[in-house]
Amino acid sequence: MMNWLTILAVASGGAVGAVSRMLINGFVSRHIPHTLPFGTLTVNLIGSLAIGALFAWFHLNTALSPHLKSFLVTGLLGALTTYSTFAIESFFLLESGHYGHAFANMALNLFGTILMAGIGYLSILHFAK
Repeated sequence: MMNWLTILAVASGGAVGAVSRMLINGFVSRHIPHTLPFGTLTVNLIGSLAIGALFAWFHLNTALSPHLKSFLVTGLLGALTTYSTFAIESFFLLESGHYGHAFANMALNLFGTILMAGIGYLSILHFAK
């Protein structure tokens, strides 16, 4: 249900998640010499681990507040990484035996997002000329 408490929970969780992403990414980038974006990989791995643990916790604790769930998943993890949602949805498809849907979801997310990022980037460069 969308109400002001839900909106406030998502917004405050988003603030915590966004600041956490910045701090974790900065820490990793400063302390691990790399040519790969390990800061981004780190927040994506942390977010994926966290969303898996949270969904198990929600499964075991059905009386939890929907506002707490919104704060943690949509807000905090949504701002930390949207990759975590993609990860748990793909896992659930695999777990339920929908392998074709799972691999299609993974391929579309991976290649589709890269394609769209490239289209967005190149169209701005093209129209800026």
